[in-house]
Amino acid sequence: MDYLAGLNPSQRSAVEQIKGPVMIVAGAGSGKTRVITYRVAHLIRQGVDPFNILVLTFTNKAAKEMRERIMNVVGSEAKNIWMGTFHSVFSRILRVEAELIGYPKNFTIYDTDDTKSLIRAIIKEMNLDDKLYNANHVYGRISSAKNNLISPQEYNKNEAIMAEDIANGRGQLGQIYMTYAQRCYRAGAMDFDDLLFKTNVLLNKHPEVLHKYQHQFKYLMVDEYQDTNFSQYLIVKRLAAVNENICVVGDDAQSIYAFRGANIQNILNFQKDYPEVQVFKLEQNYRSTKMIVNAANSVIEKNQNQLEKNVFSENEDGEKIKVTRAFSDNEEGKIVAEAITQERSLKGLKYKDFAILYRTNAQSRAMEEALRKLNVPYKLYGGTSFYQRKEIKDLIAYFRLTFNPNDEEALKRVINYPRRGIGDTSLEKILVAADKQQYRLWDVVANAQMFLDGRSATAVGNFGLMIQSFQAVAKTGSAFDTAMHIAQHSGILKDLYEDKSVEGLSRYENIQELLNGIKEFSEREDIEEKGLDVFMQDIALLTNDDKDKDPNADTVSLMTIHSSKGLEFPVVFIVGLEENLFPSQLSLNSRSELEEERRLFYVAVTRAEKKLHLSYATSRYRWGTLNNCEPSRFLDELNPACLELDFQPRNVSTGMDGGFQSERVAWKQKDTDSYSKPKPKVVKTTSILPKAHVPSEGFAPSDTAGLQVGMQVEHERFGFGKVVNLEGNKPDIKATIFFKELGQKQLLLKFAKLRIV
Repeated sequence: MDYLAGLNPSQRSAVEQIKGPVMIVAGAGSGKTRVITYRVAHLIRQGVDPFNILVLTFTNKAAKEMRERIMNVVGSEAKNIWMGTFHSVFSRILRVEAELIGYPKNFTIYDTDDTKSLIRAIIKEMNLDDKLYNANHVYGRISSAKNNLISPQEYNKNEAIMAEDIANGRGQLGQIYMTYAQRCYRAGAMDFDDLLFKTNVLLNKHPEVLHKYQHQFKYLMVDEYQDTNFSQYLIVKRLAAVNENICVVGDDAQSIYAFRGANIQNILNFQKDYPEVQVFKLEQNYRSTKMIVNAANSVIEKNQNQLEKNVFSENEDGEKIKVTRAFSDNEEGKIVAEAITQERSLKGLKYKDFAILYRTNAQSRAMEEALRKLNVPYKLYGGTSFYQRKEIKDLIAYFRLTFNPNDEEALKRVINYPRRGIGDTSLEKILVAADKQQYRLWDVVANAQMFLDGRSATAVGNFGLMIQSFQAVAKTGSAFDTAMHIAQHSGILKDLYEDKSVEGLSRYENIQELLNGIKEFSEREDIEEKGLDVFMQDIALLTNDDKDKDPNADTVSLMTIHSSKGLEFPVVFIVGLEENLFPSQLSLNSRSELEEERRLFYVAVTRAEKKLHLSYATSRYRWGTLNNCEPSRFLDELNPACLELDFQPRNVSTGMDGGFQSERVAWKQKDTDSYSKPKPKVVKTTSILPKAHVPSEGFAPSDTAGLQVGMQVEHERFGFGKVVNLEGNKPDIKATIFFKELGQKQLLLKFAKLRIV
């Protein structure tokens, strides 16, 4: 077949240019994935050995999709391409070369939870204020340092960095970073940032390794190049230095990850790095209607710092973008939910054709409540993923210990789960003994009789023997046989099976699902190595975009705009378009921050294929206080010809003349009487906000120990309701209550303060 026949002229030119530096500027919906896959296929068709091709992506999902498409053109040779996320590819290299930088080949990869747990332990040991030295803040600081290739030693020698920490009252951050790095090294563990940081160390300190991979990877392709950070940029630049057959693909207008270290200058300055570069622009949008593309262009053109391009669509004109004004976030949710049910019914759509996008996770509450009231099924992205659930992490911790007994976070997690008589006191003795002798924790556990006495020595010694027995099984058993043996003999399966609560049953089923996944992995024919350690490497490197997403589930998708990147939906609702929310209040300090927010809005708009709805509220609760809200400046920046308003902009007698600027004037004048109250004549909705509940005279919470399904209750704020479900065990029993004014809510009884009527 002529695999190039379906490409437009720009796409084909980009595919056929295989020598030298190439930059492909790919506008939203322009067929970027097709170009990358066909370009790789073309390289192979031109005689390039697949083993000499390196393709770097940002999600495993993207890599998998690309590999499958390439296989359709070149067959099984596609299996030999080095293709995957930055983290997966370079962890693969580190597995081979790790001993050169003092790490075992079977090093553990710490996820975010492991990292924060270790940081919290260090903060506690140093007797620091855990509110001032918040684990999330410390983790972010360490992550930022690594992404900028600042080692603990360099961090502590940098006067500017240390002065900043001291000014913020966190003068011990450098010492925490140093201790954290030492603990990871001692445990034979790397966190996600280390996979890139240590790769840079490896390539910098071992020129023979750099030479090896420079000559192996004769052709490099990098997807989403605008999202690369300094660490990724430097690895790519080093590897491409010999052959300079480097092709980067991306869109500066979709650079939205500065908060996690992405540097838009990497793509903006690519032509300076490679003066001989050939630039190809993919400007035809195949995804969206002309109306949506024109609206998106009218916003993004306001950014000064960008690569010039003219994105266009030859699709149908499409409907105008509907803009809705609500009087509160709750009414906004109601309007969106009603619009979804109406459009689904009138246009024969499925629930999965709809997506609701918002700037912050907190905005999902109003949307979820409104959807539940209308029985609209939805999927909330960004919740707890399968591999982050406690029972899954517990069993995986046993797997990790089996292959790397020096993994201290895994050891501390399961040494007394299920309970085996090794309490906090015994664990503290192990920690003290290890610290005193400068031993690893495993050294103490494996030789418990030397360091402990009495029942502690016996219990800890038995735990050590159990882990050693798991190691023996792992040497000869398949991934599934090993995993099943560990699940059974660790006591996890028995512990969960004996918990007959709804949550216990769910946790037991989750373990079964994990074992099913391992069984499936064991039977795969497309991979040679099928040990449990290989399975562990795969799941450790899953990105958020790869987890828990069923494309066939017929549910409305709710997610932050950051999570929506790379996705598309026939109908999209962008909610909460208000100043200080979107754009975020934190982004108004500089032009670069504001331009990133505008790119985020551009990404949101271009997720829509057929229909786009925009909405904002004139009042919204924040921290328990009702605030008046100003419409987002982004609404003003949209081409008025693309918009259809379901209300009359204040102070404007006809059409869009004056736009949302007049709304802002009204807001700034604090015209609360005319601005905040519902005006049925100008708002095309019959929604009415529920009245605030006035508690009954002498309201006092009841003892809810005897609460039962069917009972009537009163809540101080939510009013009167009926208990429809009770779940969980004391003291964490949850009650599902249907309130007359607000619909269904789930409350934790110990905090709910209910009066039994």
